[in-house]
Amino acid sequence: MTIQVEIKELVEYMDMQFEESNTYLNLITGEFVVVTTEQLGLAEEDEPYDHLSEWEKEEREVAIDIIENFENYQEVPTRYEINEYSMMEDFCFTVNDERKQQRLLNAISRKGAFRRFKDLIIDLDIEEQWFSYRDERFKELAIKWCERHNVSYVD
Repeated sequence: MTIQVEIKELVEYMDMQFEESNTYLNLITGEFVVVTTEQLGLAEEDEPYDHLSEWEKEEREVAIDIIENFENYQEVPTRYEINEYSMMEDFCFTVNDERKQQRLLNAISRKGAFRRFKDLIIDLDIEEQWFSYRDERFKELAIKWCERHNVSYVD
């Protein structure tokens, strides 16, 4: 059985990652799972977990399955692989108005770039243009990830 993922769903998981968690695609079921790095570490220790709440038990069981059957899982692209700063910079060069483009480039050239960029795209009334650009870049990354890992997908 070959699994097939929806690009939109993969993009959502790529976009909502947290610092202390990992997101995987189960290559057998096609399900995306999110597990904390803490649970992965505890799963390796193989200690009893019957005292945990139901949701913690479920997360531990997923973590154990990932550890024991790692070949059945593929980690989705992380925030570090996505590099949203690079996306912002590339977007700046798509803006045709040179004055706006220069303001955007200045905004991302120093500390606090993300906050200044987000405020400025609202001020310049190009927020929708940015999110369309960003969505398309995420989609491209998701498709490349699927192709690299031989995962079938639908758009």
